[in-house]
Amino acid sequence: MKKLLLFVFVLLIGCSPDSEVGQKPLTPEQVSLGFFQAIYVDRDVEKAKQFVSEPMQKILAHYYIASAVQRHVLNLSMTEVTMEIEEINIDFFRKFTDDVTVIVKMTGLRGGSPWIDDRTLRLHKEKKRWIIVEVLPEKGNIN
Repeated sequence: MKKLLLFVFVLLIGCSPDSEVGQKPLTPEQVSLGFFQAIYVDRDVEKAKQFVSEPMQKILAHYYIASAVQRHVLNLSMTEVTMEIEEINIDFFRKFTDDVTVIVKMTGLRGGSPWIDDRTLRLHKEKKRWIIVEVLPEKGNIN
């Protein structure tokens, strides 16, 4: 009877939603979109911090609010934003690389006018988890 209870207890602990054992790590695309979703749609800097490296977390904490992060970190203040992955420099050998860049295309309003812009993020894999380590300087915009 004790063995049965112990077995059931182990099963319950293993099936708890807090367990990270069964969770699949986020892809670079999901991390990139999650970050921009947090900043531009949810306007939640704390939520965005989960997608970035520790040095970037300090920068986000310094600016504190999403509109300041948009203006000073991303150089792009927008509203009513929709996002999609434009390009990722990774292919079939994804599991063998630790660094990628992702270009996210954002469409929305800037100063009340329609605006389309791209932002490039550099991600690094740390312990099977992708994190954003840099927002690369912009090359130009599309409008």
